[in-house]
Amino acid sequence: MFFLASSNISFPYMSTLTEGAKAPAISTTTDTGEPFTLASLKGKNVVLYFYPKADTPGCTKEACEFRDTSKKFSKENTVIVGVSPDKSAAQAKFKQKFDLPFTLLADEDHKVAEDYGVWKEKSMYGKTYMGVERTTFVIDTKGVIKKIFPKVKVEGHAEEVLAAIG
Repeated sequence: MFFLASSNISFPYMSTLTEGAKAPAISTTTDTGEPFTLASLKGKNVVLYFYPKADTPGCTKEACEFRDTSKKFSKENTVIVGVSPDKSAAQAKFKQKFDLPFTLLADEDHKVAEDYGVWKEKSMYGKTYMGVERTTFVIDTKGVIKKIFPKVKVEGHAEEVLAAIG
């Protein structure tokens, strides 16, 4: 948690995680509206990827790359989980439209994004706003962050992540 020197306002979304740190707990809902916890995946590697908005060009390309390599990830005892600030219904529609074989998490209050340090100030067309910075975390079977891919470039990203697991 960070504080401005001249006030009591805290900005929890400014935390930064490092490789080798324990992954923050996650408790939110899935694309089906079911409860989800990261702890439920203990014993598996987890690819936790954050994306700004379901069914937009870059996010669709990234999701489809993970979809197309999902069997390779399964062979490596790895589960793919996508996270965005979208509602469960939007996540479900996105998942169905592109036949995504993995769980998408609805992080409407952006708590998960804040806990992982990817809820950041962004700018577009001269306006600043808060949003998700496209980032991927590889979490090992014991819940430790093995690799962080900040400011992801979508093209070829899934294969890059797969290489980091093997």
